[in-house]
Amino acid sequence: MEKITEILEQLGLETNLSLDEIPNIDLYMDQVIQLFENKFIDSKRNDEEKILTKTMINNYAKGKLIFPIKNKKYSKEHLILMSLIYQLKGALSINDIQVTLDGLNKRIIKEDIEIDSLYNSYLALSQKNVADFNIDINERVKDVNEEVAKMEDRNSAYLEQVLMISSLVHMSNLYRKVAEKLVDEIVVDKEGKRHR
Repeated sequence: MEKITEILEQLGLETNLSLDEIPNIDLYMDQVIQLFENKFIDSKRNDEEKILTKTMINNYAKGKLIFPIKNKKYSKEHLILMSLIYQLKGALSINDIQVTLDGLNKRIIKEDIEIDSLYNSYLALSQKNVADFNIDINERVKDVNEEVAKMEDRNSAYLEQVLMISSLVHMSNLYRKVAEKLVDEIVVDKEGKRHR
């Protein structure tokens, strides 16, 4: 499992779109796509994977994950929402993301939220999450190595990888299930009022 450190370095886990990187001017769709592609290039699993496409953005708009645009341009607030969507879509369904972000979209339209402050808090938590993750992943490696040592086929790098993959996916599922339960607690009635 020595390869884990190398994998972590390649993933660019700390990569997020900072507020400084988001222009204060509205951008056209192609500019938004280019910004995201340039920023998250290291996050791609392979060269064919797309970070953000016109179809994705149009689907976000149709699905009301982002509030309506004006003059075919996307504001700083749109880019913040798209950055959040980019992170959320790895674990949540589009419907769950829509439920999660609905209140933010409404508050942005009403100009009833300091979105920069919220986003900065998200970025701070993300940095802490990466630090915690780096510690936890080393614990996972240690646990997997201990389990492999108990097995008769102790020298199998393949079995070690299977156990590590299974362990990581299990942890991911545990976190996703808690997130989904939190999404389920967000209830929106027909008038659009938020209840807990």
